[in-house]
Amino acid sequence: MSSSPLLWFAPHTCARVTLTALEEIGEPFETRLIAFMAGEHRQPEFLSLNPSGKVPALETADGVIVQNGAVLSYLADTHPHANLLPRPGDALGRARILAELFRCSSDLHPLVTRFVMAPMISTSAEDSPRVRAKAAEGLALQLAPLEKRLDVQPWMLGHDWSIIDAYLAWIWFRITGVGFDHSDYPGLQRHYAKACERPSALAALRREEKAQDELKARGLFFQPRVPGKTE
Repeated sequence: MSSSPLLWFAPHTCARVTLTALEEIGEPFETRLIAFMAGEHRQPEFLSLNPSGKVPALETADGVIVQNGAVLSYLADTHPHANLLPRPGDALGRARILAELFRCSSDLHPLVTRFVMAPMISTSAEDSPRVRAKAAEGLALQLAPLEKRLDVQPWMLGHDWSIIDAYLAWIWFRITGVGFDHSDYPGLQRHYAKACERPSALAALRREEKAQDELKARGLFFQPRVPGKTE
């Protein structure tokens, strides 16, 4: 591979957060599109990089890194000038920053998957609404303290943006895009709008749009269905 990092990604996935981080860093990087509907995530080439068959996967000069939280932590450590994450000098401070990152990747992200993909992961069509409703209940529980936080401060960690804000913005994009009721979350809505205005976020979206056009041309773009909405 070249000396530039190579990101394996797919549009609308959480790889958008890594895309944003790489754009924020501002150094050259390459991308490789994974078409899930073509089963490319199950091909030997990709499984040799990430046996879980998931994106993002980042090839670097140091080796391959998978799992969004790990990728983002690595990028923050190796590119301190980008200020992706605060860098406290004590172990407790660092742990608290990681806890906020893992709040997104471990607490919220699995609920996002269940809410968005309920029709695909349910055992039957009749079971899908129940799976989705339980996911929505969990999301409401997890988002309530974040709504309170963003009512009194502009970003997740205070006055300064971090890559955690990009992660939360992706979460908000995914769930509201398929019908999550956002009427009780004005703070999160403001946060999302502001996060999307950041130049790195706009650059990441442009890359996604190009990849999305490619998938559409190949007949391989998947759009989760909004319950109750007819085409």
